[in-house]
Amino acid sequence: MKSTQNIYNKINFKTIGRNLAILTISSLFLVQCKAIKNSNNTQRGAVIGATSGAVLGGVLGNNVGKGGRGAEGAILGGIIGGVTGGLIGRQMDKQAREIEQQLPSAQVERVGEGIKLTLNENSVNFDLNKSSLTSTAKANLDKLVSVFKNYPDTNITIYGHTDSSGDEGYNMNLSVARAESVKVYLASKGLSSSRFDIVGMGETEPIDSNETVSGRANNRRVEFAIMANNKMIEDAEKQSN
Repeated sequence: MKSTQNIYNKINFKTIGRNLAILTISSLFLVQCKAIKNSNNTQRGAVIGATSGAVLGGVLGNNVGKGGRGAEGAILGGIIGGVTGGLIGRQMDKQAREIEQQLPSAQVERVGEGIKLTLNENSVNFDLNKSSLTSTAKANLDKLVSVFKNYPDTNITIYGHTDSSGDEGYNMNLSVARAESVKVYLASKGLSSSRFDIVGMGETEPIDSNETVSGRANNRRVEFAIMANNKMIEDAEKQSN
């Protein structure tokens, strides 16, 4: 088994770019820290755009954005900002609340103008070394279908994650297969498959120690990056004019 320390060294190295980006733009937000702190997600989106949304989106996009480090990075890399971003944020606020109501076992986080949804073994699980969904996983995914249907103007990227047991290459392939299983199942329930992309992360982004049973269980998870599609962005732009 590979040491946890080596993995964390790898992750910390890859997050250096993001930390530098945050330091670079922090001064741009200093004068509005109080306003951002006391605002809701919709208002935060507008504040970001009014000050330096383009800078934030560009810098973070280059470091942790599209095609980069997981769901949070993808969302931050697509920041729009301004009034348009604020209107999108309002829709995402509503969708996040509905997901929490339908699936309390999931971890729902509003990030930028999107939603990071984490499904661990309590909500979406797999048999050992298999990519097929269990009956529990299917039942919980069913609870998300109605929410996703209520918000058709969003695109969803599904990220598969594993623990560090086994070979790195094997884990990467397994994570892709598991993400694909989730996509196929959701599409079978009437959701358009074109809304979904999949990314296999393998063992590269642990959120807990791989040295314990509970830690490995936490690392075996599926994450969703839920973001506005072109239609939602265009509609929000029209409303903002």
